[in-house]
Amino acid sequence: MAMTQAPPGAQGFIPADAHDLDELKAAAPGCRGCELHENATQVVFGRGAAHARLVLVGEQPGDIEDQKGLPFVGPAGRLLRDAVGDAGIDPSVIYLTNTVKHFRFELRGRRRIHQTPGPAHIAACRPWLVAEFSLLEPDLIVALGATAAKALFGPSFRVTRSRGELLPWPAAAQRPQDFPAAEARALATIHPSAVLRADDRDAAYQGLVDDLKVAAATLA
Repeated sequence: MAMTQAPPGAQGFIPADAHDLDELKAAAPGCRGCELHENATQVVFGRGAAHARLVLVGEQPGDIEDQKGLPFVGPAGRLLRDAVGDAGIDPSVIYLTNTVKHFRFELRGRRRIHQTPGPAHIAACRPWLVAEFSLLEPDLIVALGATAAKALFGPSFRVTRSRGELLPWPAAAQRPQDFPAAEARALATIHPSAVLRADDRDAAYQGLVDDLKVAAATLA
């Protein structure tokens, strides 16, 4: 039986001693750390100012993000912008990124159906996230959804159990040594796409806003 090889990971594609986020973004299209680059339209890197006080970490780009090359510009992104506004957070203090930088999907006819990234994709792409954080100095990190929360806080983390709870950062990270020492906080909440799938969208949306209000109070 043939052995399944683990993906090589992104580390070898990240420029050594990158001085700014633009250097990372410029290098990201060349990443071949896992197979997702083969079918995705393009890499979707993070966006926002390097001095952003709040970093929002999602799962992966969706179909629209994959086409436009920008994170959170589809329906979930529009909902997130509304929730950020309703929580009283200034959008200019936010940096947006994803745990996995390429769109994972299943082709059904002409439709590309979202597939959740697997542990191998998360591990392969993790060096990009670590590299981003090495150049960011946020006061607060918010993990949007289970994939992002597990990537940041470890596979045993459950959003349903700990959402909206302020955690020390980077002490709460799965590997604190991967991230710069800082006096920051972190929390997890649902991904905005979960609101779009919810039976009771109003209640789900209000829950997301309430969690983001915790973030707003922390930044105040």
